[in-house]
Amino acid sequence: MTDLQPVRGTRDLIGEEQRRHQFVVDTASRVAAAYGFDEWEIPVFEDTRVFARTLGDTSDVVTKEMYTFDDRGGDSITLRPEATAGICRALVSNGLTQSLPQKVFCAGPMFRYERPQKGRYRQFYQAGIELIGPAEPVADAEVIACGWDILQALGITDDIVLELNTLGDRESRLAYRQALIAYFADHRQELSADSLTRLERNPLRILDSKDEGDRRIVAGAPTIAAYLTDAARAFYDGVRENLARFGVPFRENPRIVRGLDYYNHTAFEFVTSSLGAQGTVLAGGRYDGLVAEMGGPDIPAVGWGAGIDRLAMLVAAPPPPRSVAVIPVGDAAETAAIGVLQALRRHGVRAEMAYRGNLKRRMERANRTGARAAVILGESEIARGVAQVKDLAAGTQEEVALAELPARLR
Repeated sequence: MTDLQPVRGTRDLIGEEQRRHQFVVDTASRVAAAYGFDEWEIPVFEDTRVFARTLGDTSDVVTKEMYTFDDRGGDSITLRPEATAGICRALVSNGLTQSLPQKVFCAGPMFRYERPQKGRYRQFYQAGIELIGPAEPVADAEVIACGWDILQALGITDDIVLELNTLGDRESRLAYRQALIAYFADHRQELSADSLTRLERNPLRILDSKDEGDRRIVAGAPTIAAYLTDAARAFYDGVRENLARFGVPFRENPRIVRGLDYYNHTAFEFVTSSLGAQGTVLAGGRYDGLVAEMGGPDIPAVGWGAGIDRLAMLVAAPPPPRSVAVIPVGDAAETAAIGVLQALRRHGVRAEMAYRGNLKRRMERANRTGARAAVILGESEIARGVAQVKDLAAGTQEEVALAELPARLR
């Protein structure tokens, strides 16, 4: 059994990697809370219809990447490939469609069967927010501003650019769809097999193709700007104006379409030049029809998801936590040492027992493990109600009353 390794596309998060990961999650949660978002926990697997119905039957996620299986009861179950559909399902299931707006933060593992590469895994982690209820463009701008503030709090915005586009309203997309069909039909012989399928069913999806041949053709395709209705153009103007008010810099990229079928109006990506081809670290948009797809009323919504794995590659690792080593000297001191350990822990001080060896060996181990201080307890100290506290960085030592230890070490 010694040759067992993590399944391809998964990995263990230990040590510095885990600290980076947790720093991203904690920072995102803290900033989102300042914007008024409440955290929800939703299942990591759902009825397959939650995703197949909403992500679009021409999306790569549905056609190639979902982990779908029949459980022992014969029900089709899918490990969640993203969180937005599950959150909208939860909104409807829990009768919250009349309690709007709902502002939701969610973080956790997602699952997609795709080729693992730098920053991309089959079990990957995302954090995201969803603002459900408001239809105004200022809501889109606020959601984007929250993402920008999280990236700023992580200290990584120097190499990150917000790219912005509009997908228009339904009338705009229908007109744009016809223009794309006409354009790509002239290049039918050069399109990949996937794009040929999309040409018949959803030509906007071709704009998101990763095939190099397709991308050369896409470069000459018309953009949606010429096909926007007055209402869609006004909405997009409102998003841009409010982003300026929030102080969020952006550049327009008419090729952003997002990878899932439920988006309309605003689409955006925060992109870095520091991760090679896997440059998108946070992306989202408006999805006004998704709640209705779940059987709820027609409720507007906007949100984004951020790749924790990729963000963790960009941040500086927080330093490892440092403990206080409690070192009993002599058998009689062990009982008192346990009392000191628990008192420190109850006051939020990370504390560990040095279990074996003489005083010298226990001190060596405390230094080797990076302890910040050692609390030394012998029979003489216990009799006087004190401990010797040694600052392992400075090398200084002082006598401290046992009752004062938590305050001194906290």
